[in-house]
Amino acid sequence: MTGSNTEIHTLQTLNVDGMTCANCAMGIERTLQKKGIADVSVNFAAGEVHYTPVEGYSHEAIVHDIEQLGYSVKITQQIEKSKSWGKLEKLLVFCSIFTIPLLLHMVWPAPLLMNPWFQLAMCIPVMASGGVYFLRSAILSIRSGVANMDVLIALGSFSALIYSLIGTFWIQGEVHHYLFFETAASIVTLILAGNVIEKRSIKQTGRALEELAALKSPIALRLKHAESLDSAEEIATENVKPGDYLLIREGARIPADGIVYTGNGLCDERMITGESLPVEVNKGQLLRGGTLLMSGSLVMKASRAGSETFITDLVRLVQKAQGEKAPMQRLSDRISAVFVPVVIVIALLTFGGSLLYGIETSEALMRAIAVLVVSCPCAMGLAAPTAVMAGLGVAARKGILFKSAEAAQKLAESQIVVFDKTGTLTNGEHRIENTVEYPNDLPEKPEAYALALEQISNHPLAETLRKAFDGNNPIQLTNIAERAGIGIEAYTPEGIHLKLGSKRIFEKEPEQSHDVYLSANGILVLGINLKDELKSDVRQTVHQLKELGCRVVMLSGDRDSTCKTMAAEAGIEEVYSECLPADKITILDTLRKQGIVAMVGDGINDAPALAAADVAISVSAGSAVAKESAGIVLTARNSISDLVFAIETARATLRTMKQNLFWAFFYNVLAIPIAAFGYLNPMIAAISMALSDVVVIGNAIRLNFFKGSMKSSTSSL
Repeated sequence: MTGSNTEIHTLQTLNVDGMTCANCAMGIERTLQKKGIADVSVNFAAGEVHYTPVEGYSHEAIVHDIEQLGYSVKITQQIEKSKSWGKLEKLLVFCSIFTIPLLLHMVWPAPLLMNPWFQLAMCIPVMASGGVYFLRSAILSIRSGVANMDVLIALGSFSALIYSLIGTFWIQGEVHHYLFFETAASIVTLILAGNVIEKRSIKQTGRALEELAALKSPIALRLKHAESLDSAEEIATENVKPGDYLLIREGARIPADGIVYTGNGLCDERMITGESLPVEVNKGQLLRGGTLLMSGSLVMKASRAGSETFITDLVRLVQKAQGEKAPMQRLSDRISAVFVPVVIVIALLTFGGSLLYGIETSEALMRAIAVLVVSCPCAMGLAAPTAVMAGLGVAARKGILFKSAEAAQKLAESQIVVFDKTGTLTNGEHRIENTVEYPNDLPEKPEAYALALEQISNHPLAETLRKAFDGNNPIQLTNIAERAGIGIEAYTPEGIHLKLGSKRIFEKEPEQSHDVYLSANGILVLGINLKDELKSDVRQTVHQLKELGCRVVMLSGDRDSTCKTMAAEAGIEEVYSECLPADKITILDTLRKQGIVAMVGDGINDAPALAAADVAISVSAGSAVAKESAGIVLTARNSISDLVFAIETARATLRTMKQNLFWAFFYNVLAIPIAAFGYLNPMIAAISMALSDVVVIGNAIRLNFFKGSMKSSTSSL
């Protein structure tokens, strides 16, 4: 693949300012999709657009098209340097200065405050700034094909303004019945206030990711010579390159991913993997950028630096997951897409119906405006993404990577948790307990042939056997073939047909019971018994999963006696053993008919099973293939206890989404009729609309403080 093609298929992220609701996001999505970009997701809450570029549609063209819709695209440096006071805040302060005098006449009926020309003078600056801001956004959203909430705000505020202008210039007599300048100005100012609160509150839902991103060390000590500590020079972390040797002193953050070259120490990985205890690191062991060296001193060799480090990947992947839509969110998006036109129709019916019932024109207009202003499509649009942003961010801070919002929802709904055994429930560090040699006439010891076969095997057990049988004479083999779930076979120079693997290498099941068998021309010549230990937290994790109402299953290719022994020790009653990869898929298909299945695995042989489950979970030590197949990755070393927290967090996130959606729908269903029947004036309606957003976001922010509930079986939310 060429460099250009690689670039074309790389996911890109744009930071976009100015999106106010789900309809804004849909407008951008539709615009980019019309230009040929199929893989695009927009998170208006986070202000991000994620897309995979296509040939013929340049980055510059994409930025231009988004800005043509009325939004501004910012580069990362601009965002980092941006001040706390942005355009919205400045607009709010400016509009408030002119709106407050307009509202004073309600409590202080001074002649000047009641004067229509004074009210007009105070209202015009508000409408020329904040009003035009909403009007421009409304026009651009209609042009994109999806009317956003600013259409309702613009219609409501400018209707009040135009009606007031008619009363001022053309109506004689009781002119105050036609003056609603304070209504027009207060709608704009109150909605701006709501948007500012919303904008600042949304940032809180992404606090966990900001904490992760802040772990990056700004400087590094690079050694000119790996063996000379005196040659250290201080450089910016972004200047570190793969292959550089870096000096890490006690109390310093690791500036890049790499391995320990010399030295040792205790490393705090809590903020990245969620592990509460420091991890001992020695020569040859992996170091992750952003972790803290609590004690000791060491030299590391960088393997990944800058924007390629683990922590950068983690932040990038979680941001992408936050931008994707959970299945539940798609319902609210569909409703939001038609919400604005429906509300406009309701407002017109309210106005017309009020006139038919003999209500004065001014009162009928106020009712219609109240309907427009009290309606809140943004609350529905914020309901899911704010919960997802907070929940997935908290999980990432614990070392749990959700690759998509859909994976989080599936895990929350899962009823059956299926575990692979080796490397998932066990440490995966097999040792040979004993070997049994059977009568044979081989030219070399059977162990030598086992070593020769394992030299070319990718099986997780291969390294264990290679270490155990190292020192035997090397043997050249031909016609090598590896069969997943069965074993590996080859021929010696003398023409002996060798097979190494499970008992399936034999046509007829052998009487002897071993973990690994070696046969020569179909005859058993060596039996190998292995020992593996359960991870220390397995039994507690299984118990807690049961408390959460999950059905726990073991699914393994290992022999039946070993699986049953391990399952009994772990507290698992349901066991499927001696399964080929194809068997695992069949069993998973059967289980999926009984409930939503989460599969936890590790290793190449697990990849097909992970792909067959409703939601796949890979442990940190798993192979790259397993991680690619998984929708969720647990990054903690040698532990599965984070699975419990992952399920609790997913359930809390899903519950928060449901609560938010209920509130958003309930609010609109209740508020619109109240406004239509004249029980809400437009100013109270504007306050209500702003508060509805705050309620939804505030509920999502609670997830930032979620700690899990075990030992109890009920979540704290």
